Amino acid sequence: MEPFKQEFQVIWADLDPNAHMRHTAYNDYAAQVRVGLFDELNLPLAKLVASGYGPILFHEDTSFKSEVFMNERITVTCTAQAFRKDLKIWKFRQDVLKQNGKLACTIIATGAFMDLKQRKVVVPPQEIIDMLESIPQAEDFYWLEKE
Repeated sequence: MEPFKQEFQVIWADLDPNAHMRHTAYNDYAAQVRVGLFDELNLPLAKLVASGYGPILFHEDTSFKSEVFMNERITVTCTAQAFRKDLKIWKFRQDVLKQNGKLACTIIATGAFMDLKQRKVVVPPQEIIDMLESIPQAEDFYWLEKE
């Protein structure tokens, strides 16, 4: 199964003083793609919040490979890198590809779903589990050990 992906054009506000895309812009685009993926899988943020759950991040591990410049088109992909067996914790792998196809950056986002009333991380309800299980898996997908 192909990874979920979206294309963007790098704008002036994405640049740093070195005239290439600033480090946090990569993470901004990755977050937008995760939200777009949830929309694509019929769980937009508004629907999630209305159901009492919201996605949270524990951390993002970002590895930079190649510079991206203003007006360049980038494609950001998203696949499931790892799940805990109960799907309480997830990792998504996201690649930022330059318009020539060269890898510019890889982001591994680790997160979970929070019960917005209890304000704690929980095993998500079945609708969210079904959505997570339908996300294309990375080639090196693995199962996380329970913490």
